[in-house]
Amino acid sequence: MTLSDRFSEFTAWRHAVGQSVSELKAWLIRNEVGDAQTDLRLAYLLDRLREDKLTVAFVAEFSRGKSELINAIFFADYGDRILPSSAGRTTMCPTELAWENGREPSIRLLPIETRAQGSSIQEFKRHEAEWFGVPIDVDSADSLQAAMARVGETKRVPPEEAERLGFPVDPEGKKGARAGDDGLVEIARWRHALIQFPHPLLKQGLVVVDTPGLNAIGSEPELTLSLLPNAHAVLFILALDTGVTQSDLAVWQDYIHTGRGQQHGRMVVLNKIDSLWDGIRSDAQIEGEIRGQVRTVADTLEVGDAQVYPVSAQKALLAKITRDPDLLDRSRIDTLENALSEELLPTRQEIVRDNARSEAGEIARRTRELLGARRRAVREQVKELSELRGKNQSVIEYMMRKVRTEKNEFEQGLQKYHATRSVFTNLSNNLYSHLGLDALRSETRKAREAMMEASFSRGLREAMESFFNGLRENLRRSNAEVSEITRMLDTMYNKFSIEHGLKLASPSPFSTERYEKEIERLRAAFNQQINTVGTMLLHRKGTVTQRFFDTIALEARRTFELANRDADQWLRAVMSPLETQVREYQLQLKRRLESVKRIHEATGTLEDRIRELEQSERGLLGQLNELASLEQRLAANLGLDSVLADSDSPARAA
Repeated sequence: MTLSDRFSEFTAWRHAVGQSVSELKAWLIRNEVGDAQTDLRLAYLLDRLREDKLTVAFVAEFSRGKSELINAIFFADYGDRILPSSAGRTTMCPTELAWENGREPSIRLLPIETRAQGSSIQEFKRHEAEWFGVPIDVDSADSLQAAMARVGETKRVPPEEAERLGFPVDPEGKKGARAGDDGLVEIARWRHALIQFPHPLLKQGLVVVDTPGLNAIGSEPELTLSLLPNAHAVLFILALDTGVTQSDLAVWQDYIHTGRGQQHGRMVVLNKIDSLWDGIRSDAQIEGEIRGQVRTVADTLEVGDAQVYPVSAQKALLAKITRDPDLLDRSRIDTLENALSEELLPTRQEIVRDNARSEAGEIARRTRELLGARRRAVREQVKELSELRGKNQSVIEYMMRKVRTEKNEFEQGLQKYHATRSVFTNLSNNLYSHLGLDALRSETRKAREAMMEASFSRGLREAMESFFNGLRENLRRSNAEVSEITRMLDTMYNKFSIEHGLKLASPSPFSTERYEKEIERLRAAFNQQINTVGTMLLHRKGTVTQRFFDTIALEARRTFELANRDADQWLRAVMSPLETQVREYQLQLKRRLESVKRIHEATGTLEDRIRELEQSERGLLGQLNELASLEQRLAANLGLDSVLADSDSPARAA
């Protein structure tokens, strides 16, 4: 099965899951058993299912056949090369190939001068006017080639301008670009390229990232801090005829294999094995040389042999264009494509499955709790009213006093609930005082002031280290506040369960650990890319400060924005079940009191009311069965036995 076929299967699976979630959402609205928070959570889950992207990044030094490999895997159906593939540098800026519904096929180019504005590429994506657009005729290979060749454009600028735009300049040409005879330095014309292309895989959510070589990678920190670390798969391309050069090793160690041990989704492609097909070597000799090169590459990069995939991208492209199965088999591209689909799809499917099960499962459990509470209340009313058959008015009056007493006791309990709600609000405010963006801005301002006042590189380092320590401490304090909120809600959940019979599961957990890990990752990137002797010696204090805030601090802000969004959703979610059950219990008490009042005023209505309640119970039982069917369909689409834990099974809850 091809990569395209497997991706189509994944897309169809995701669509089926989304359909089941949509059915659950519509059912909740139709039966009036949801609330605004539930509706928002399911809408957010559906958005994630629809917009789920899989990012594959291709990384290599120039002349390793990276663009040819992308052509072979994704664009062979066009019968020609789409991405430029020739000797020398063909990709001078990071390039994203994707498809967004509602857009026209085009290439958008962000001028390199935007680096001086101190805004991230992600922010510029929201400002269409900053980009230079070129339309693409998808029916013309020439149009495609001409448009996509724009990513290789360069310009010549004075050395000081190159430095200002993030390109290091070195008179010897070893640690940066060297000025030519005209005194100018060649740099990329564009900072980033976005190619909107209606390829079947791109339409299904695949994003292909084509990256430039070592010098260009290092000059765009957002690529190394965000785009590559967050890619679901990274293909690192080497050439068999060059092996692992010093610049290849630098790219691998600095930007791809940054941690110890094998990293999931990081694959090494040993390209150009066809250079051994000289007609002199036998197949056995060729195989032996390939195995030897694979072993050498694996040892140098400190990965397993199975993580290195020898291929011929050029012959794979030719084989697909000419429909030559023997040549395709010899190119070994199928092995790489199969490995790529195995790396990408099962892991991503598991993440999507876990998210859908977590969200939809909890909502189904809460809905069952609500319907179960309604059914128990109806049963209690039927029992109470059945006991009134043949009773005199004094018994009915006693029953009415009893219900009123329960109502008064519950209203007294509500005072404690409202007090708890007030404490919850205070604790939430405390959480945001550590986790909120105001806290981040405060840490950022302190770090900037300390860096501007620093006289030596040591002071700069201390200021930047203090920034990370402050963020980590804020996250730890936030976690303490989360624990306090959880304990308080757990106590309140238990109290209402015992005193008023409300069926409430423990609040869902939340932790800041993932954000702490992300801050530690940024600290490691800072130590590797900025906190070095070379950087401190070669660049002015203002340049180092600006680079720190345009890269590391900007990524830290994104982490805190994500933490704020997740914390806000969690705070809403943990209060919603209690609020729903309290409202439901109040409503049931009111209905019980009204029923007894009606019977007190006219005893002939007793049997009618019992029949009404029995009919209501049958309706609730039908709703529980419908909910169980919705869960079963969702579980089947997810490939699970149930969307709930064993303790939450429909049989036990009913």
